Amino acid sequence: MVTKQFTGSPDDADLLRADSLAREVFSDVANKWALLIIETLGDRTLRFSELRNELEGISHKMLTQNLRMLERNGLVSRTVHPTVPPRVEYTLTEAGTALRKTVDGLCDWTHRYLGHIEAARHRFGS
Repeated sequence: MVTKQFTGSPDDADLLRADSLAREVFSDVANKWALLIIETLGDRTLRFSELRNELEGISHKMLTQNLRMLERNGLVSRTVHPTVPPRVEYTLTEAGTALRKTVDGLCDWTHRYLGHIEAARHRFGS
């Protein structure tokens, strides 16, 4: 798979600049629901209701907002099938699939260090 690299202003890619596009995108995708949606979609194509059923605790509104944000950022593709009622499916784009590798790493890290984190929280008193 060839990954397309898009170029823009270096300022847009600078996470340290408050006005950078990179910081805005980072803020968008670095939330628990976006990460979980990306992980849940994985290599699959799912309908809205299937996603909601797999993501315990997410509200209809929150799932809708996060799917729209991920679509706006080019990470999720939304396909509407002209049926009655309309069937809408979501899948990761090439960029979303590339980001999923990072999300997988974060999930692996969480599983590996969960005991350590629990022990630290216990010592801290929370």
